[in-house]
Amino acid sequence: MDRVQIVHDNFLRRVSARDFPVGGGVTPGLSDAEAIRLYRAQVLSRALDLQSRVMQKQGQGFYTIGSSGHEGMAAVAHALRPDDIAFLHYRDAAFQIARADQVEGQDMMRDMLLSFACSADDPTSGGRHKVLGSRALMIPPQTSTIASHLPKAVGAAHALGLARRNPPEHQMLPRDGIAMCSFGDASANHSTAQGAINAASWTAVQGVPLPLLFVCEDNGIGISTKTPTGWIKASMSARPGLRYFETDGLDLYAAYALAKRAADYVRKHRKPAFLHLRTVRLYGHAGADVATSYLPRAEVEADEANDPLLHTVRLLSAAGVMDPTDALTLYTQTLDRVAEVASDVVTRPHLTTAADVMASIVPPKRFCAPTNGPSVEHRADVFGSDLAQMDSPQPLSRLINWALHDLMLAHPETLLMGEDVGRKGGVYGVTQKLHQRFGPARVIDTLLDEQSILGFAIGAAHNGFIPMPEIQFLAYLHNAEDQLRGEAATLPFFSNGQWSNPMVLRIAGLGYQKGFGGHFHNDNSLAVLRDIPGIIIACPSSGADAVLMLREAHRLAREEQRVVVFVEPIALYPMRDLLEPGDGAWMTFYPDPDQRIGLQDIGVHGDGSDLAILTYGNGHYLSRQAQVDLAARGVQSRVIDMRWIAPLAQDAIIAAIGARPVLIVDECRRTGGQAEALMALLQERGIDGYARLTAQDSFIATGPAYAATLPSRESIVASACALVGR
Repeated sequence: MDRVQIVHDNFLRRVSARDFPVGGGVTPGLSDAEAIRLYRAQVLSRALDLQSRVMQKQGQGFYTIGSSGHEGMAAVAHALRPDDIAFLHYRDAAFQIARADQVEGQDMMRDMLLSFACSADDPTSGGRHKVLGSRALMIPPQTSTIASHLPKAVGAAHALGLARRNPPEHQMLPRDGIAMCSFGDASANHSTAQGAINAASWTAVQGVPLPLLFVCEDNGIGISTKTPTGWIKASMSARPGLRYFETDGLDLYAAYALAKRAADYVRKHRKPAFLHLRTVRLYGHAGADVATSYLPRAEVEADEANDPLLHTVRLLSAAGVMDPTDALTLYTQTLDRVAEVASDVVTRPHLTTAADVMASIVPPKRFCAPTNGPSVEHRADVFGSDLAQMDSPQPLSRLINWALHDLMLAHPETLLMGEDVGRKGGVYGVTQKLHQRFGPARVIDTLLDEQSILGFAIGAAHNGFIPMPEIQFLAYLHNAEDQLRGEAATLPFFSNGQWSNPMVLRIAGLGYQKGFGGHFHNDNSLAVLRDIPGIIIACPSSGADAVLMLREAHRLAREEQRVVVFVEPIALYPMRDLLEPGDGAWMTFYPDPDQRIGLQDIGVHGDGSDLAILTYGNGHYLSRQAQVDLAARGVQSRVIDMRWIAPLAQDAIIAAIGARPVLIVDECRRTGGQAEALMALLQERGIDGYARLTAQDSFIATGPAYAATLPSRESIVASACALVGR
């Protein structure tokens, strides 16, 4: 049978008969007017659920997950302030509606119906997805919140504390604000949730301010898998540094009272808390899911008998606030009004073209105040003895270090975070002295959890900081890549450009490390990054290029709100020589502070007309060696360093190639590597005569065979000669 209709009919029948579920008395805290407003929010949430199903049956609405049974979240919204940033569970329509009631000019009925219809008029996503979220209500939109939003909630809470001492130019959150994130009991078991909760506890135990309220909406089931009775309390109530609160979300008055206590605790003590809220799930999980196909009918009916709207009407009546007849009238009138608005909403326009859909992948640029940079004296004081070395060429790692110094001097909102980036200065010393010179609030040693590192960065960006997180090795990114794919890159897309989380993610990676770590420290695949729309990928090979590209990456994040991944070839960090030991030919001078390399600027080395070698990273270094060997064989070549992996500087690459045959040298694997896209580009642009030299489809070994599967100086020479017929 249609459980939606059954729940609706039960409500009409039982309210008319004054047949209410058993529950406690009225907990003090809510005024009569507040209680009525929250009941209105609960009823509207329910009415929208009912209407969404009507729209779907009529082909006028699309996939949605209902909030019925979780209407108690209206009380949590009322316990918070509308400027407290909230990262919501997908069943939290009542929260958003109740918050909208606190902000003038918000019409959640129409806005949410537009979302159900995927209308281009939807003020949140512009018709791209059914999402909860609102810029005016400080609710970043979420799509599939299976705990992936918890790490950034931790980051946003941490950033609230950092902004007190170092307010960034684009600070968004109030000084005394808190962050809130909500999720289901099943999601609490996800490794992302466990990592975020652990990170919050870990941070709080060290006395670092972290005003964050976790809200677990416990309906006892995740799709069809039950949560063991008592599991959430047993696993969360004794976490160090995390204050635990528990209440019944079916009881509007009790839920508000305890949510207020929890929020006040977080706001006053600047420490995290965990609010465990009992709820029920009405209907199935989502869409056409039927709960009775995997649950006994008696259990489904027991939850339906505990409908939170029935409890609210009971409590309103007991408090003398609203007669059940009036409560029932409000319910039916709301359903009628929602249906009336929906009849207009379904006529509103939709996105129709690829350009329409993609318009928000790249966020809008924002105004940033000009920066004059530090005084000569201040810069000299910060750099200390390093300043004297700037007159001599240096290896890649040293120049990146100096570039980070200058960026942090010029832009106080810039933060570095990652495992070992602080006191140790990074595994390869790239961040040495930064912790000493800028302090632990800007150069932050994190716990060992890549999801938390990236989540911290995303959340910090929500409060105006420019985060520069570091992932120690490229292979470690796979532990947390969804923080880029599912969170950072999608936020502008699903918010119609209203929200962004700019950052420069530095990753030490690629191959050619002699005898260290094998495949887990020598990962030569960028495929997982190239697949993400809107991401910029940089891969420098020389020190000067790295400095100039890092400055541009920072500008792109700061001014254009972009997510930039800056891949640093580990093997080139210490490289000094190019052709002979002691020649120092791969070291470069530190560039003038005003210089940058733009996204369309490629590196061109040599004017030989016989061959173009198109490459990047370690491949650039090896190709420059091979260029000399080829010249000795009478093959005059031009080496083109792509520098930027995404977006490709297509026109610049084609212009640099000219009429030459092309050898692509790609240190990534043959399958999924850059060479595939480059060959497609050459074919589409009518370039004749090209070949590729790539790494094999293999992991990298440790020991003498470390480079056996990778391109080499010798193999580049051989492939080039074969291509030009020498």
